[in-house]
Amino acid sequence: MTDPMIKSAWAALGGDPELLARLVSVERPAALIAHLPVQRLARACVGTCALAAAELGALRAGLGAVPRAVVDDGAVVSAFHSERVLRIDGRAPVNFAPLSRWWRAGYGWVRTHANYPHHRLRLLGALGLPDGAEPEDVERLFLERPALEIEEAVYAAGGLAVALRTPGQWAAHPQGAEVARRPLVERAPIGAASARELPPLEGESTLLPAAGLRVLDLTRVLAGPVATRTLALLGADVLRVDGPGLPELPDQHADTGFGKRSTTIELDADTKVLEELLASADVVVTGYRPGALDRFGLSPEALSERYPGLIVAQISAWGTYGPWRERRGFDSLVQVATGIAATEGSTMEPGALPAQALDHGSGYLMAAGILRALGERSRDGQGRLVRLALARTAHWLTHEAGPDPSLGGPKYDQDVWLAERDSPLGRLRYSRPPVSFTGGPTDWATPPVPWGSSAATWS
Repeated sequence: MTDPMIKSAWAALGGDPELLARLVSVERPAALIAHLPVQRLARACVGTCALAAAELGALRAGLGAVPRAVVDDGAVVSAFHSERVLRIDGRAPVNFAPLSRWWRAGYGWVRTHANYPHHRLRLLGALGLPDGAEPEDVERLFLERPALEIEEAVYAAGGLAVALRTPGQWAAHPQGAEVARRPLVERAPIGAASARELPPLEGESTLLPAAGLRVLDLTRVLAGPVATRTLALLGADVLRVDGPGLPELPDQHADTGFGKRSTTIELDADTKVLEELLASADVVVTGYRPGALDRFGLSPEALSERYPGLIVAQISAWGTYGPWRERRGFDSLVQVATGIAATEGSTMEPGALPAQALDHGSGYLMAAGILRALGERSRDGQGRLVRLALARTAHWLTHEAGPDPSLGGPKYDQDVWLAERDSPLGRLRYSRPPVSFTGGPTDWATPPVPWGSSAATWS
């Protein structure tokens, strides 16, 4: 029997329920140990992505039936830990900076995120501390103020800090209430119809559903890059674009850069270059806080007006609605606000999911939404808008999944799901892709390249 979480994810993507018979699950109990059913969420997100890939591949190749898609918990769990199991010349990655952590406040708990230098400076500035302040200086000041007051002060300064909330407190919060009213995946036609065609796949020994498609990747840690990394696996020409003054964290770039090229553009100065890329793009994926890119003509409405038929995908922390719609956020902070950290913690201290499952899960759902949107466009020529929010994925996990905790089981060996290869960044050990279907790719065509090293052109 198909897991209800897989059914709900596939329904949110607008998929034909009869195609669920083409998805086979290989379950390995208790590989992600948590109070919440995070392993089921992971399986559902990757499984529906694999099914969407198989569906689009069948459409483009003119197959009589959709290939069988397989979701194996072993590959899924390894992939949901990809940023943790990565090794570069044997070195373990650095995933959190010293000021990205839990803090006990005068009343309650606060989680901060300060991995990027500009976020660290804003956090310290909100506290009146100079650059170079030590964690103990922050700890002392946090103990003097209640958690909610710290949250507001840091966000007002452009930093990131979230006070711990219980599930009930989040449900009563205006943002939590607004998130709960929204669909898991927002999907809608956008702009006028166009003559864009989805060319058939011919003579491919490996079925690559996204072959020949161009994806402009304007995303940062972690959900958006996971989505575009998946599209690259499936054959898309993915060009990651960053501003030259905002370099990506090296380890995170290495983890999510497989199959992509990486370039830098001054969006407010290199307008001709940007427009040339957009003019021949099939998909634009953005992962900045809502509204941050609008002044560059990159809102969904502006893009669809200039480029009919374009698929526009947006991922954000809190959603494009509600009082927190313009706030920055990351997986760790969304877990804190939505009650997940309280559920996974104890009476002594907050906890966390065993993986950044909101990021990874939303990334695979985003890729699936884009794949399905491309198939829909082939029928009517109309562009599509696909939107996800980490907070809405959190609501799915906490309120709609049903009880099925994984609190114990046999030791899980994820080394069998890892691979190694040389790259311009060094010798990499990495998680193999979990998206699998009959005839599909088993690894990325290319390793990650150095950040910003590619020309601002399509392959």
